[in-house]
Order: sequence, then C-alpha cells, then structure tokens
Amino acid sequence: MAKPRQAVRKQTRAPHERRHDTALLIIDVINDLEFPGGENVLPWALRMVERLGPFAERMRKAGVPVIYVNDNFDLWRSSFTDVYKHCTRKDSRGQRVARALKPRPDDYFILKPKHSAFFATSLVPLLEHLGTKKLLLAGIATNLCVFFSAHDAHMHEYKITVLSDCCCAESDKDHDLALDQLQRFLSVRVCRGDEVHLQPRSRRRATRKPPPEWK
Repeated sequence: MAKPRQAVRKQTRAPHERRHDTALLIIDVINDLEFPGGENVLPWALRMVERLGPFAERMRKAGVPVIYVNDNFDLWRSSFTDVYKHCTRKDSRGQRVARALKPRPDDYFILKPKHSAFFATSLVPLLEHLGTKKLLLAGIATNLCVFFSAHDAHMHEYKITVLSDCCCAESDKDHDLALDQLQRFLSVRVCRGDEVHLQPRSRRRATRKPPPEWK
C-alpha cells in the first residue's frame, strides 16, 4: 500500500534587506507642517526635496538602508500608511513635501512619539540588525528633531554626518546655529549630499553554508 504523500510547505525568502555599515535616517519629512512656524519651514522644505530625493535614491542604489523615522502626530493607533495619508490630505500644508519624499517599498520606517529618532523607538535594534556603525542624518527640522536625534546618536556612539543641504528649519539662522553646535560640541561631520562618498564594500568569503532555499 502506497504511503500517503506529505504536504511540502513551500519556503519563501525573506524580503530583501540592505545590510551596510552606513544608514540614511530621514527624519520627519512625512509631515503636514501644520504647526506654528510651519509656514516658514515650507519654502525651505521644498528646496530640501530637490536635494534629498536624488540623494536618497543614490544611497538606495549603493545598497545603503534608508530609514524613515517619523512623528506619529499623536495618532497612536496608526500605521506609517495612516500617517502618510494624514500628511498628504488636501488641506495639508506639507503635502507636496510628503508626496515627493514618499518611501520606496524597500525602505524602513519607524514611528516616534517625541523629537528624537531614538527615544522610545525600535531604531537601535534595527541598526544593530543591519550592522550599522555610521549614520547620515537628513530631514525636518535641523534645530529640533534632527538636532535631538544627532545628540542621541552621539550617546550611542555612532559616527554621524548631518547633510546640510538635506535638512531645513524655519530660517537660515536656526539651521546654521544647530549645525554649528553639532560640529563644535559633538564633532559631527556636516557636509552637503554631493560630498558624501561611500567606501567600497569589501568582499568577504562566505564561512557558512547558505540555507537550502538560497540554492
């Protein structure tokens, strides 16, 4: 009598992950800008989009993880998709910025409750999982959420670069003062996106056998 055939469960690959010693943190760009002073941020944010969009795409092509860390706007039951819809609604001041910088399917996203990308979020475990040692910081606002995130990144001993032309604030004064403080007291590297040149990734020989589904 023939033995009954056992059902074989098909194994699927995990989604593609970009593992790299560098990661790009894009902070609070999915933003309705509906806060006091948001009207002053908008023109600077639109200029930022022209540089940050292409820079993020260059990082993706180089295999650098792109991580959106975004305010949850007190929408505590929301997902990132809900926040995106909220910020791109018709009456949202920041809808053009949010639409222009919409995350790609392979990007990561984390919602945060306060200014810093690190406070009460899963960012550190994600960076450890990706093998990240160096951070590129961009987003809104230079003197607030980017500034607080850079301070916490310093506490976690990451090597930090803040992209001066991929951040914005209410004014040049606020923007420049924040960058100056980060340079003076945290030894943060401040540069334009076109000044970022990644080191070629070294090829290492595989020391472990790949799982069967990789063959």
